[in-house]
Amino acid sequence: MLRSLLQRGAVTTNHKNCWIVIRIDGKGFHKFCDVHNFLKPNDERGLNLMNLAAVHVLQEFNEIVLAYGQSDEYSFIFRRDTSVYNRRRDKLISYVGSLFTSAYIFNWRTIFQDTLELKYPPVFDSRAVLYPTDQNLRDYMSWRQADVHINNLYNTSFWNLVASGLTNAEAEERLRGTLSSDKNEILFKEFNINYNNVPVMFRKGTTLMRKKVKLTNDKKLSLIVPIFEDMIDDAFWTRHPEILSGKSDSTDCYELGDNKEHVLIRYQIEKHNKRRPGAEVSL
Repeated sequence: MLRSLLQRGAVTTNHKNCWIVIRIDGKGFHKFCDVHNFLKPNDERGLNLMNLAAVHVLQEFNEIVLAYGQSDEYSFIFRRDTSVYNRRRDKLISYVGSLFTSAYIFNWRTIFQDTLELKYPPVFDSRAVLYPTDQNLRDYMSWRQADVHINNLYNTSFWNLVASGLTNAEAEERLRGTLSSDKNEILFKEFNINYNNVPVMFRKGTTLMRKKVKLTNDKKLSLIVPIFEDMIDDAFWTRHPEILSGKSDSTDCYELGDNKEHVLIRYQIEKHNKRRPGAEVSL
């Protein structure tokens, strides 16, 4: 019996009332980014392609309450009480990983149009982790977002130093042993860059959640919206209580603000209108 469960991948995620996190990571993405000439330290198009692939995963799994992405990774958080595929580990990691990869390839031209050819297929691996408490989940999300800040501050400093004429080795040596305050000072004094003004997606990563938004005709439509907020503070979890409670106020509408024209929002509106000719909507 135990061997049968192990072979079906049912053991590690079949603990009811635990959060299931499926995390995908790009394999060999340093080479992939170099071959495709992605901008450094961040390529907005490449990041939004990751985000768009993640939207496809959320559209497939209603049981996902939150997704978070940065660089070449994405974490998908399934409800504590989800019973999808009987919580079988192998089924979940293979489905999420393959769907994300195919969506990434499928939407390449949506993001890059005809400006960049896909030279070879990307590869993503996938793993499952269980978190038994709400605080465990919050700690995990805080860890991933702190990772964004550390890596992006370093990379922003590094690539500006390289652009100024230093070799990679010289830039590495210049940053060796520096603190966050030191890197901020380098950016500001040498490159006139206030790190707080770097695009928020680069500094905080992208959180995806389902939210009801108000349309121009005062009707509501459920969309997967990009959110660029600090998940480390309590305020984020207070603003979005449905993550942990599983319940949302059906009367509330999320204000998109400047994100009305975000590529993820435009994509979903266009797809909605194509499926329902004669009943098009707009924001």
